Amino acid sequence: MQHAHSIDHLQHSHVFDEGNPLVERNTLWAVVLTAGMMVIEITGGWMFNSMALLADGWHMSSHTLALGLSLLAYVAARRFANDSRFAFGTWKIEVLGGYTSALLLVLVAGLMLYQSVERLIAPTPIQYNQAIVIAVAGLLVNFACAWLLRGGSGHHHGHGHHDHHGHDAHGHHGDLNLRSAYLHVVADAATSVLAILALIGGKLWGASWLDPVMGIAGSGLVAVWAYGLLRDSGRVLLDAEMNAPVVAEVREVIEASPIKATISDLHVWRVGKGKYACILSLATSEDAEPEDFKRQLRIHEELVHISIEINRQPVSA
Repeated sequence: MQHAHSIDHLQHSHVFDEGNPLVERNTLWAVVLTAGMMVIEITGGWMFNSMALLADGWHMSSHTLALGLSLLAYVAARRFANDSRFAFGTWKIEVLGGYTSALLLVLVAGLMLYQSVERLIAPTPIQYNQAIVIAVAGLLVNFACAWLLRGGSGHHHGHGHHDHHGHDAHGHHGDLNLRSAYLHVVADAATSVLAILALIGGKLWGASWLDPVMGIAGSGLVAVWAYGLLRDSGRVLLDAEMNAPVVAEVREVIEASPIKATISDLHVWRVGKGKYACILSLATSEDAEPEDFKRQLRIHEELVHISIEINRQPVSA
Protein backbone atom coordinates (compact mmCIF):
# COMPACT_ATOMS: atom_id res chain seq x y z
CA MET A 1 0.00 0.00 0.00
CA GLN A 2 1.42 3.38 -0.98
CA HIS A 3 0.78 6.62 0.83
CA ALA A 4 0.82 10.12 -0.52
CA HIS A 5 0.13 13.20 1.47
CA SER A 6 0.13 16.93 1.04
CA ILE A 7 0.00 19.61 3.71
CA ASP A 8 -0.65 23.31 3.23
CA HIS A 9 2.03 25.33 4.99
CA LEU A 10 0.45 28.58 6.11
CA GLN A 11 1.73 31.62 7.90
CA HIS A 12 0.48 31.65 11.44
CA SER A 13 -1.74 34.26 13.03
CA HIS A 14 -2.25 36.89 10.39
CA VAL A 15 -3.48 34.35 7.87
CA PHE A 16 -6.45 33.58 10.05
CA ASP A 17 -7.53 36.64 12.04
CA GLU A 18 -6.29 40.18 12.05
CA GLY A 19 -7.14 42.35 15.03
CA ASN A 20 -9.89 44.92 14.81
CA PRO A 21 -8.75 48.19 16.43
CA LEU A 22 -12.30 49.60 16.35
CA VAL A 23 -13.69 46.64 18.31
CA GLU A 24 -10.86 46.92 20.83
CA ARG A 25 -11.43 50.66 21.27
CA ASN A 26 -15.21 50.26 21.65
CA THR A 27 -14.68 47.53 24.24
CA LEU A 28 -12.44 49.91 26.20
CA TRP A 29 -15.15 52.58 26.18
CA ALA A 30 -17.69 50.00 27.34
CA VAL A 31 -15.41 49.08 30.26
CA VAL A 32 -15.09 52.73 31.32
CA LEU A 33 -18.84 53.43 31.11
CA THR A 34 -19.79 50.20 32.89
CA ALA A 35 -17.29 50.74 35.71
CA GLY A 36 -18.58 54.26 36.37
CA MET A 37 -22.23 53.17 36.45
CA MET A 38 -21.34 50.18 38.64
CA VAL A 39 -20.08 52.48 41.40
CA ILE A 40 -23.21 54.65 41.19
CA GLU A 41 -25.65 51.71 41.29
CA ILE A 42 -24.00 49.85 44.15
CA THR A 43 -23.78 53.03 46.21
CA GLY A 44 -27.38 53.94 45.40
CA GLY A 45 -28.64 50.43 46.13
CA TRP A 46 -27.15 50.48 49.64
CA MET A 47 -28.28 54.04 50.34
CA PHE A 48 -31.88 53.58 49.14
CA ASN A 49 -32.39 49.92 50.13
CA SER A 50 -33.28 48.68 46.64
CA MET A 51 -32.43 45.03 46.12
CA ALA A 52 -33.17 45.27 42.38
CA LEU A 53 -30.85 48.27 42.07
CA LEU A 54 -28.15 46.69 44.24
CA ALA A 55 -28.35 43.42 42.31
CA ASP A 56 -28.03 45.38 39.09
CA GLY A 57 -24.96 47.15 40.50
CA TRP A 58 -23.23 43.94 41.56
CA HIS A 59 -24.25 42.45 38.25
CA MET A 60 -22.61 45.38 36.51
CA SER A 61 -19.45 44.98 38.61
CA SER A 62 -18.93 41.47 37.31
CA HIS A 63 -19.60 42.73 33.80
CA THR A 64 -16.93 45.38 34.27
CA LEU A 65 -14.48 42.58 35.06
CA ALA A 66 -15.78 40.46 32.17
CA LEU A 67 -15.52 43.33 29.68
CA GLY A 68 -12.01 43.94 30.98
CA LEU A 69 -11.19 40.29 30.27
CA SER A 70 -12.57 40.67 26.76
CA LEU A 71 -10.36 43.72 26.24
CA LEU A 72 -7.31 41.89 27.58
CA ALA A 73 -8.05 38.99 25.24
CA TYR A 74 -7.95 41.32 22.24
CA VAL A 75 -4.72 42.91 23.47
CA ALA A 76 -3.10 39.50 24.07
CA ALA A 77 -4.22 38.18 20.67
CA ARG A 78 -2.65 41.22 19.01
CA ARG A 79 0.47 41.04 21.20
CA PHE A 80 1.19 37.40 20.25
CA ALA A 81 -0.06 37.66 16.67
CA ASN A 82 3.36 36.82 15.22
CA ASP A 83 4.38 34.27 17.84
CA SER A 84 5.26 31.04 16.03
CA ARG A 85 4.21 28.93 19.04
CA PHE A 86 0.57 29.46 18.06
CA ALA A 87 0.15 26.95 15.23
CA PHE A 88 -3.16 28.40 14.06
CA GLY A 89 -2.90 31.96 15.30
CA THR A 90 -4.16 33.60 18.48
CA TRP A 91 -7.91 33.53 17.82
CA LYS A 92 -8.60 31.07 20.64
CA ILE A 93 -7.30 33.59 23.17
CA GLU A 94 -10.45 35.56 22.36
CA VAL A 95 -12.59 32.42 22.69
CA LEU A 96 -10.99 31.70 26.07
CA GLY A 97 -11.89 35.23 27.12
CA GLY A 98 -15.50 34.59 26.15
CA TYR A 99 -15.56 31.30 28.08
CA THR A 100 -14.15 32.98 31.20
CA SER A 101 -16.74 35.74 30.92
CA ALA A 102 -19.47 33.11 30.74
CA LEU A 103 -18.21 31.58 34.00
CA LEU A 104 -18.47 35.02 35.59
CA LEU A 105 -22.05 35.26 34.34
CA VAL A 106 -22.84 32.04 36.21
CA LEU A 107 -21.43 33.54 39.42
CA VAL A 108 -23.44 36.70 38.84
CA ALA A 109 -26.65 34.69 38.47
CA GLY A 110 -25.94 32.85 41.72
CA LEU A 111 -25.18 36.08 43.60
CA MET A 112 -28.33 37.76 42.29
CA LEU A 113 -30.47 34.76 43.28
CA TYR A 114 -29.02 34.58 46.81
CA GLN A 115 -29.38 38.29 47.52
CA SER A 116 -32.91 38.45 46.08
CA VAL A 117 -34.17 35.48 48.12
CA GLU A 118 -32.57 36.99 51.23
CA ARG A 119 -34.33 40.31 50.64
CA LEU A 120 -37.64 38.54 49.87
CA ILE A 121 -37.49 36.83 53.27
CA ALA A 122 -36.40 39.96 55.16
CA PRO A 123 -37.68 43.05 53.26
CA THR A 124 -36.45 46.56 54.04
CA PRO A 125 -37.94 50.00 53.19
CA ILE A 126 -37.02 51.29 49.73
CA GLN A 127 -36.52 54.95 48.70
CA TYR A 128 -38.20 54.56 45.33
CA ASN A 129 -37.71 57.96 43.69
CA GLN A 130 -33.94 58.04 44.04
CA ALA A 131 -33.58 54.38 43.11
CA ILE A 132 -35.66 54.81 39.95
CA VAL A 133 -33.49 57.71 38.77
CA ILE A 134 -30.31 55.65 39.19
CA ALA A 135 -31.87 52.60 37.51
CA VAL A 136 -32.89 54.67 34.48
CA ALA A 137 -29.38 56.13 34.26
CA GLY A 138 -27.98 52.58 34.37
CA LEU A 139 -30.26 51.52 31.53
CA LEU A 140 -29.07 54.44 29.39
CA VAL A 141 -25.46 53.41 30.00
CA ASN A 142 -26.35 49.85 28.99
CA PHE A 143 -27.85 51.11 25.74
CA ALA A 144 -24.70 53.10 25.01
CA CYS A 145 -22.47 50.06 25.65
CA ALA A 146 -24.74 47.80 23.57
CA TRP A 147 -24.41 50.24 20.69
CA LEU A 148 -20.62 50.19 21.02
CA LEU A 149 -20.56 46.37 21.03
CA ARG A 150 -23.43 45.77 18.60
CA GLY A 151 -21.19 43.62 16.36
CA GLY A 152 -21.20 40.95 19.08
CA SER A 153 -24.85 40.01 18.64
CA GLY A 154 -23.91 37.09 16.43
CA HIS A 155 -26.02 38.19 13.46
CA HIS A 156 -23.29 38.04 10.86
CA HIS A 157 -23.99 37.42 7.23
CA GLY A 158 -21.60 36.32 4.59
CA HIS A 159 -20.50 33.36 2.47
CA GLY A 160 -23.79 33.70 0.71
CA HIS A 161 -23.52 30.50 -1.30
CA HIS A 162 -23.15 28.53 1.94
CA ASP A 163 -26.13 29.97 3.80
CA HIS A 164 -28.33 27.01 2.94
CA HIS A 165 -26.17 24.91 5.25
CA GLY A 166 -26.98 27.17 8.18
CA HIS A 167 -23.53 28.53 9.05
CA ASP A 168 -24.70 31.93 10.13
CA ALA A 169 -27.91 30.69 11.69
CA HIS A 170 -25.88 28.93 14.34
CA GLY A 171 -23.46 31.79 14.95
CA HIS A 172 -20.43 29.80 13.79
CA HIS A 173 -18.84 32.86 12.20
CA GLY A 174 -19.21 35.18 15.19
CA ASP A 175 -16.60 36.68 17.47
CA LEU A 176 -17.27 34.76 20.70
CA ASN A 177 -15.24 37.20 22.76
CA LEU A 178 -17.23 40.16 21.42
CA ARG A 179 -20.43 38.17 21.79
CA SER A 180 -19.64 37.53 25.46
CA ALA A 181 -19.06 41.24 26.04
CA TYR A 182 -22.30 42.07 24.21
CA LEU A 183 -24.26 39.51 26.24
CA HIS A 184 -22.92 40.95 29.47
CA VAL A 185 -24.19 44.38 28.44
CA VAL A 186 -27.56 43.03 27.29
CA ALA A 187 -27.90 41.12 30.57
CA ASP A 188 -27.23 44.39 32.39
CA ALA A 189 -29.90 46.13 30.32
CA ALA A 190 -32.41 43.37 31.07
CA THR A 191 -31.79 43.54 34.82
CA SER A 192 -32.03 47.35 34.65
CA VAL A 193 -35.44 47.07 33.00
CA LEU A 194 -36.57 44.55 35.62
CA ALA A 195 -35.28 46.85 38.39
CA ILE A 196 -37.18 49.84 36.96
CA LEU A 197 -40.42 47.84 36.64
CA ALA A 198 -40.06 46.54 40.19
CA LEU A 199 -39.38 49.99 41.62
CA ILE A 200 -42.28 51.60 39.75
CA GLY A 201 -44.60 48.79 40.85
CA GLY A 202 -43.50 49.19 44.46
CA LYS A 203 -43.91 52.97 44.34
CA LEU A 204 -47.37 52.97 42.72
CA TRP A 205 -48.99 49.93 44.33
CA GLY A 206 -46.89 49.30 47.43
CA ALA A 207 -45.78 45.93 46.02
CA SER A 208 -42.37 45.90 47.66
CA TRP A 209 -42.08 42.16 46.97
CA LEU A 210 -41.65 42.98 43.27
CA ASP A 211 -38.13 44.25 43.93
CA PRO A 212 -36.60 40.90 45.04
CA VAL A 213 -38.85 38.89 42.69
CA MET A 214 -37.47 40.81 39.71
CA GLY A 215 -33.99 40.08 41.03
CA ILE A 216 -34.80 36.36 40.97
CA ALA A 217 -36.19 36.63 37.43
CA GLY A 218 -33.04 38.47 36.35
CA SER A 219 -30.81 35.75 37.78
CA GLY A 220 -32.63 33.11 35.72
CA LEU A 221 -32.25 35.18 32.55
CA VAL A 222 -28.53 35.63 33.14
CA ALA A 223 -28.09 31.90 33.82
CA VAL A 224 -29.70 31.02 30.47
CA TRP A 225 -27.38 33.38 28.57
CA ALA A 226 -24.36 32.05 30.45
CA TYR A 227 -25.25 28.48 29.50
CA GLY A 228 -25.47 29.34 25.80
CA LEU A 229 -22.12 31.11 25.82
CA LEU A 230 -20.41 28.32 27.77
CA ARG A 231 -21.76 25.78 25.30
CA ASP A 232 -20.60 27.67 22.20
CA SER A 233 -17.16 28.74 23.47
CA GLY A 234 -16.52 25.36 25.11
CA ARG A 235 -17.26 23.59 21.85
CA VAL A 236 -14.56 25.64 20.11
CA LEU A 237 -11.99 25.18 22.87
CA LEU A 238 -12.54 21.40 22.88
CA ASP A 239 -12.50 21.17 19.06
CA ALA A 240 -15.98 19.63 19.16
CA GLU A 241 -16.80 20.78 15.64
CA MET A 242 -17.57 17.55 13.83
CA ASN A 243 -21.24 18.50 13.69
CA ALA A 244 -20.46 21.78 11.91
CA PRO A 245 -22.07 22.20 8.46
CA VAL A 246 -18.66 22.32 6.80
CA VAL A 247 -18.10 18.65 7.72
CA ALA A 248 -21.13 17.62 5.67
CA GLU A 249 -19.83 19.81 2.83
CA VAL A 250 -16.50 17.95 2.83
CA ARG A 251 -18.31 14.63 2.61
CA GLU A 252 -20.51 15.94 -0.21
CA VAL A 253 -17.48 17.02 -2.23
CA ILE A 254 -15.79 13.62 -1.91
CA GLU A 255 -18.99 11.73 -2.75
CA ALA A 256 -19.58 13.88 -5.84
CA SER A 257 -15.95 13.75 -7.01
CA PRO A 258 -15.30 12.21 -10.45
CA ILE A 259 -12.43 10.37 -8.75
CA LYS A 260 -13.97 7.48 -6.83
CA ALA A 261 -12.73 7.52 -3.24
CA THR A 262 -14.00 6.72 0.23
CA ILE A 263 -13.25 8.59 3.42
CA SER A 264 -11.18 6.55 5.87
CA ASP A 265 -10.67 9.31 8.42
CA LEU A 266 -11.83 12.92 8.74
CA HIS A 267 -10.99 15.60 11.31
CA VAL A 268 -12.29 19.19 11.17
CA TRP A 269 -11.74 21.92 13.74
CA ARG A 270 -12.10 25.68 13.86
CA VAL A 271 -9.01 27.90 13.70
CA GLY A 272 -10.63 31.31 13.31
CA LYS A 273 -13.94 33.13 12.93
CA GLY A 274 -15.67 31.00 10.30
CA LYS A 275 -12.38 29.32 9.32
CA TYR A 276 -11.59 25.62 9.61
CA ALA A 277 -8.69 23.19 9.26
CA CYS A 278 -9.29 19.75 7.80
CA ILE A 279 -7.32 16.49 7.84
CA LEU A 280 -8.69 13.92 5.42
CA SER A 281 -7.64 10.33 4.73
CA LEU A 282 -8.95 8.79 1.50
CA ALA A 283 -8.88 5.30 0.03
CA THR A 284 -8.97 4.96 -3.75
CA SER A 285 -7.81 2.56 -6.46
CA GLU A 286 -7.52 5.35 -9.04
CA ASP A 287 -4.42 7.30 -9.96
CA ALA A 288 -5.02 10.46 -7.97
CA GLU A 289 -3.01 13.01 -6.05
CA PRO A 290 -4.01 14.98 -2.93
CA GLU A 291 -4.08 18.18 -4.96
CA ASP A 292 -6.89 16.75 -7.12
CA PHE A 293 -9.21 16.65 -4.10
CA LYS A 294 -7.93 19.86 -2.55
CA ARG A 295 -8.92 21.77 -5.69
CA GLN A 296 -12.45 20.49 -5.29
CA LEU A 297 -12.61 21.30 -1.57
CA ARG A 298 -11.38 24.87 -2.05
CA ILE A 299 -14.82 25.95 -3.29
CA HIS A 300 -15.60 26.22 0.42
CA GLU A 301 -13.67 29.31 1.48
CA GLU A 302 -13.97 28.49 5.18
CA LEU A 303 -11.50 25.61 4.69
CA VAL A 304 -8.21 27.49 5.07
CA HIS A 305 -5.91 24.56 5.91
CA ILE A 306 -6.40 21.21 4.15
CA SER A 307 -4.22 18.14 4.65
CA ILE A 308 -4.98 15.03 2.59
CA GLU A 309 -3.55 11.53 2.72
CA ILE A 310 -4.32 9.03 -0.04
CA ASN A 311 -4.16 5.30 0.59
CA ARG A 312 -3.79 3.33 -2.65
CA GLN A 313 -6.09 0.35 -2.89
CA PRO A 314 -5.40 -2.58 -5.25
CA VAL A 315 -7.55 -2.67 -8.39
CA SER A 316 -10.19 -5.39 -8.21
CA ALA A 317 -9.55 -8.26 -10.61
